[in-house]
Amino acid sequence: MIAPSFRFRLERLRALREHSEDAAKEALAGAMARHQQSEEQVRAASERVAEARAAQLDGAARPSNATDLIARQAYLERTENAHHASRHDLHRHNLELAGRRDALAAAARDRQTLERLKEHRLADHQRETARVEGLVLDEVAINSFRGRAA
Repeated sequence: MIAPSFRFRLERLRALREHSEDAAKEALAGAMARHQQSEEQVRAASERVAEARAAQLDGAARPSNATDLIARQAYLERTENAHHASRHDLHRHNLELAGRRDALAAAARDRQTLERLKEHRLADHQRETARVEGLVLDEVAINSFRGRAA
């Protein structure tokens, strides 16, 4: 008697969960790249604000007309607004990144749950196979003993 091979009935679901985890990993990687780009944009915007402030101070230190002062002030305000917008984007990317990490953790938990179930079912199958093989070997030994005794 040959024991049937192991077949995990939830294999399709396990594969689907594994695929979901892989998709969550890719989504996290994309979110991390967007977050890094956003950080770089904040740094660049911060540098532009610092340069605009320095230009504003330089312009105030030397004689200039009202048009130049107004233009420098307008540029400073635009750079500050751009900096504020880039910080807002960074905050949004931080939230997205946290959400992607949570989604990956949940997908990994779901897959690991099915992996553990599969391992337990495989261990149960192996124990049952060993038990059945032991019974078959016992039966063979008994029949062999009976044959020699007769």
